[in-house]
Amino acid sequence: MKPLLLLDIDGPLNPYAAPARRQPPQGYVRHITRPAGWPHGTLPVLLAPAHGDELRALSDRYELVWATTWKEEANEWIGPRIGLPPLPWIEWPAMHAVRPDGTYWKTRYVVEYAAGRPFAWVDDEITALDREWVAAHHQAGSLLLRIDPGVGLVRADFVTLAEWVAGRGAAGAVRGPGA
Repeated sequence: MKPLLLLDIDGPLNPYAAPARRQPPQGYVRHITRPAGWPHGTLPVLLAPAHGDELRALSDRYELVWATTWKEEANEWIGPRIGLPPLPWIEWPAMHAVRPDGTYWKTRYVVEYAAGRPFAWVDDEITALDREWVAAHHQAGSLLLRIDPGVGLVRADFVTLAEWVAGRGAAGAVRGPGA
C-alpha cells in the first residue's frame, strides 16, 4: 500500500499570503471560486498548473488525498484547474478548534486518517509541536512539510517529497524543515 500524500490547498497550492495579490506570481493563474463553505461569495485563488504536473508525477508513489477545509469541493474548484483527477478527502469532525496543547487542529485528524500508514503532509500551519505530537502518536514514517503561504510549493518541496518516499525506511521518523 502506498504512503499517503496529504494536501492542504490554502498556503501550499494557493499562496494566499503572496505579495502583490493583484498580479499573480510567475507561473500562477488567478481563478474565481465559489465554495459553499466560504461565507463571502466569491473567493479568488492563485493556482499553478505546474503543481498538478508535479503531483501527478508523485501519484505513482503516493496516494494523493485532500487535507483541506475545502474537503470535497477541492475536486470541483481546485483539482480540475491544475489537472488532478478527483481525490479522496479528509472529512474533518470539527474544524478550527483551538487545542490546549498548542498543536494544529488538523494534526490529530491527519494521524487518525492515516490509520498507521506512512504519510507526508504539506500544510502552512505545521509547527514543531505538531511534529512532536505525530512522533509520539504515529508509529509509521511521516514527513510534515511546512509550506510558506507567501510562496506556496516550490520545486525543492517536490524533491523533498520524492526523496522521502524513496527512502522512507525509517519508521516513526517525523521530519520536516524547522524540525
